[in-house]
Amino acid sequence: MKAIISSIILTLLFVSTFQAQQQNSKNKTNKGTTINAQPKLIVGIVVDQMRYDYLTRFNDKYGYGGFKRMINEGFNCQNNHFNYVPTYTGPGHTSVYTGTTPKYHGIIGNNWYDKEIKQSVYCAGDDTVQSVGTTDAAGQMSPRRMKTTTFTDENRLFTQMRGKTIGIALKDRGAILPAGHTANAAYWFHGADEGQWITSTYYMTELPQWVTKFNASNQVQSYLKEWNTLYDIKTYTESGPDENTFEGGFNGKETATFPYDLMAIKTKNGNFDILKATPFGNSITTDFALAAIDGEALGKDEFTDVLAISYSSPDYVGHNFGVNSKEVQDTYLRLDKDLERLFKGLDAKVGKGNYTVFLTADHAAVEVPAYLTSVNIPSGYFDGRVFKEKLYAFLKEKYKSEELVETISNNQIFLNRAKISEMGIELENVQKAIVNEIIAYTHIDKAYSGISMSQTSFTTGIEELIQNGYNQKRSGDVIYVLDPAVISYSQTGSTHGSSFNYDTHVPLLFFGHGIKQGSTYQKTHITDIAPTISAILGISFPNAATGQPLEFVLD
Repeated sequence: MKAIISSIILTLLFVSTFQAQQQNSKNKTNKGTTINAQPKLIVGIVVDQMRYDYLTRFNDKYGYGGFKRMINEGFNCQNNHFNYVPTYTGPGHTSVYTGTTPKYHGIIGNNWYDKEIKQSVYCAGDDTVQSVGTTDAAGQMSPRRMKTTTFTDENRLFTQMRGKTIGIALKDRGAILPAGHTANAAYWFHGADEGQWITSTYYMTELPQWVTKFNASNQVQSYLKEWNTLYDIKTYTESGPDENTFEGGFNGKETATFPYDLMAIKTKNGNFDILKATPFGNSITTDFALAAIDGEALGKDEFTDVLAISYSSPDYVGHNFGVNSKEVQDTYLRLDKDLERLFKGLDAKVGKGNYTVFLTADHAAVEVPAYLTSVNIPSGYFDGRVFKEKLYAFLKEKYKSEELVETISNNQIFLNRAKISEMGIELENVQKAIVNEIIAYTHIDKAYSGISMSQTSFTTGIEELIQNGYNQKRSGDVIYVLDPAVISYSQTGSTHGSSFNYDTHVPLLFFGHGIKQGSTYQKTHITDIAPTISAILGISFPNAATGQPLEFVLD
């Protein structure tokens, strides 16, 4: 009998041990880290105006510590796109961190016409707060116009506000919108005669000591030097000739060619603001980000912190010189070095395997249309003044009124609804009449009424992208789309904003804690980033998120 009892006890012990081992195995990854273990720090990197092909076109010139480290050690989503228009900086940064589109988060442009107060508003503008770190109005900013939460907000809520969020960018909107409503701080760069990192009273009443110390150093001033190519310019075979007719350049320099003596021409180019339009703006951002990791003790406790970094300079450079310029190539080769420096700093300060990084862009950019025309690719320039004159003449003839349009903004026509109602005209009929009129205009490819965007569900094509960017309360009455590679811009430099692949196809790299090594051509969307990071953290998705976690990137 004792032998039978002993046998039963041994069997129960074996089963219990086996079940414990199985459960333990389920809670472990192949590397022996618990699935529920969270990284100490999330680092979100948004590169302002980065086409996907910058990864491939400049690949042979990159080192192994920046972009290539992310690709070789992490996961590369090679077919990543924006799933809405317009592709601008404010909506882009917001969509990355909210996991949804302007239809829901409400940031429909960098600026837009507010139909209630009848004037243009700025996506991060807030005159109820004051500047901190400058007496200039450049600090009167906050995230209040963003209608939804970000994953940074959800992490703050999840950790009972113990996980920190810090946003950093040269552009105010690039720091503020990603950091969310609950951020500990967002800092942006005020150039002009100051060259200081500033914030607003939305976050604090005075700058922390570490920021004051950084501003008092000679770090920013040290970049007012010569900008020449990182390597021999003759090796820059992935970009066009240095001297051409498709680039803007700087005031005070006759040609848009290397080298640029920044100290000599700074007074004619906004003093410290000139640094924004050089790769040194990225270096300043990296310097400040590394100082923030130390100053805020990010990644030093059991509560996950978030550092949201936006590299704004590539956008300034691209707008000025165009996507095929030597200046853009040099900017990305130098950004690669700054990323390597950032990752080495994270290794040393937070520890390898203790942080997770994603890198994407807020939009891409079109080739300079004048250049495309020179190589026989259909392209052109849209004259908004002529468009407005023709439209107003049509409305005056048809409706005997010059007061039916309040403004034209972001390729949208805002109608005077009060006047239309007063005249006893159906709003839908006016919208349709305008659509039928402007579709015949030069360079107008498509046009849609606001009512069709509100009442019809589009699931494919450009119509779906327009609808995802259409916010019923904030957007206009008629939306129009320009022909491919047609822009309303100067004939030098590049811009963005469309639904075409040159604007929507951007990088998406994941790297670090909880990320597999690999790549995919499966189509992913910018709105998938926030749910994926939320899944890694085990927190609620942002409250209006429409994207899905990318399970195939998770380890």
